[in-house]
Amino acid sequence: MKAPQKVESISALAHYLGIGKPQHPLITVFNLDEMQLPTKSILRAITTDFYIVALKKECAGGKCKYGQQYYDFDEGIMYFIAPNQVMQFDEVLLNDVRGHILVFHPDFIQGFQLAKQIKEYGYFSYATNEALHISEKEEKVILDIFENVGREINANIDAFTQDLLVANVELLLKYCDRFYNRQFLTRKKVNNDILTKLEDLLDDYYKKDFPEHGVPTVQYIASELNLSPNYLSDMLKVQTGQTTKQHIQHRVIQKSKELLSTTELSVSEVAFQLGFEHPQSFHRLFKSQTSVSPLDFRASFN
Repeated sequence: MKAPQKVESISALAHYLGIGKPQHPLITVFNLDEMQLPTKSILRAITTDFYIVALKKECAGGKCKYGQQYYDFDEGIMYFIAPNQVMQFDEVLLNDVRGHILVFHPDFIQGFQLAKQIKEYGYFSYATNEALHISEKEEKVILDIFENVGREINANIDAFTQDLLVANVELLLKYCDRFYNRQFLTRKKVNNDILTKLEDLLDDYYKKDFPEHGVPTVQYIASELNLSPNYLSDMLKVQTGQTTKQHIQHRVIQKSKELLSTTELSVSEVAFQLGFEHPQSFHRLFKSQTSVSPLDFRASFN
């Protein structure tokens, strides 16, 4: 695959898209209807130094590779790109794409709570799973915020400008968080398939004595399921009320109870067989989850 096009500034992105110079160097909204490019300009793969929130309205053809899966460019699709992520496209004609994109540099939100909170919005790491499909009503909400940002950027800059712009970005991200949770709920079959695969993966993991990778981590499980850790935990939280870490801990405790009640292994041997490097770590987890120590649990069977 050809190396992605590196776009280091918002002004460079405007030039790349054939759109006029942005009013603000660190945040702007682009209307893709304004692109002026040669007829056969192909969008293939780009990576940037800033955040992109894109609402694509239409495209005559082509697909977008969002991590490991392809998504048809149908109506009402949003995607989110964090700095240094790669967005890959298959033979998409730039002139045929319609929609809006909000771009903002990480420096613009420094000093605001959003700079810390933005890491909690899992969809910026959803590059290994899925884009956001929105309804017409949800689309209007997004476009209204885009328009607010555009108006504020074009107004006279004063002491309130940055606060208002950051507040609008935060509002946009919160709405997208809500819409993603709705998408989780309405895609129960796909999510149930993922949940089944998770359970099977944990079952297989503990069919072996002394797991070679230690206690399974969230990163390991997500990688095996071809999902990002944040996406997997968000989906499971909506579907089951538990995060990936809690699912793993539940399975570890189930297996430990089985070993403590049906074998003569010492507590330390049980810990090592479950993948713990230190028995104390197993003891702490077991007691935090069951309110009794491993020895007290075993004694209840005697």
